[in-house]
Amino acid sequence: MRVLIVDDEKRIVEGVRKYFEQAGFDVSAVYDGDSALKSAIKDQPDLIVLDWMLPGMSGLDVCREIRRESNVPIIMLTARVEETDKLIGLELGADDYVTKPFSPRELVARARAVLRRTQVEPAKTQMVYEFGQVALDTKARECRLNDVPISLTPTEYDLLLYLVCHPNQVCSRSKLLSATDLGAYEGMERTVDVHIHNLRKKIEPDPAVPRFILTVFGVGYRFVFSEG
Repeated sequence: MRVLIVDDEKRIVEGVRKYFEQAGFDVSAVYDGDSALKSAIKDQPDLIVLDWMLPGMSGLDVCREIRRESNVPIIMLTARVEETDKLIGLELGADDYVTKPFSPRELVARARAVLRRTQVEPAKTQMVYEFGQVALDTKARECRLNDVPISLTPTEYDLLLYLVCHPNQVCSRSKLLSATDLGAYEGMERTVDVHIHNLRKKIEPDPAVPRFILTVFGVGYRFVFSEG
């Protein structure tokens, strides 16, 4: 698996590179936002570890631009400790974040967790869940709206699949964190809200008035196949 590390601190890059290479990854690195965007488009890595604060184009801007073209898994690195700051990267499409200072060993584990969601073995039998104009094809690991593929991040896909497979059940945020490997470390439940918000924008006819992914206030979410 190929991982692109983006950080302007070469000491951090070299430390992280060593751990990823020991874990069997093919590692490349760049040190500014413009180079990160060029490398992401040209080399098409399997995973990007992306620092928030970069010279030139910021990590947030890089994440935003990458999401226009690709659903490659992205883990944001951030020195910011405020919860709202951490959620901004998720709102732009990052799959996970790690707060500095961090353990390189933990970062590799988080990377593996994200990548597991992209490498799930396809179902042996064709299974397509349909609701409204949306079709979720589990064998192709693809979501379509009006027969046009929708670009979902690995986290968004796994959240949607879990909800669809548990219709009419109230799924707590902690349960959804666990089901998508997001709760293995920090367990911040608001990350689920951000991913659900992004998911609704992609599949709901009116994201402001959800038809399929309903909020159960104080608990979590419930999926229904139809309004009735």
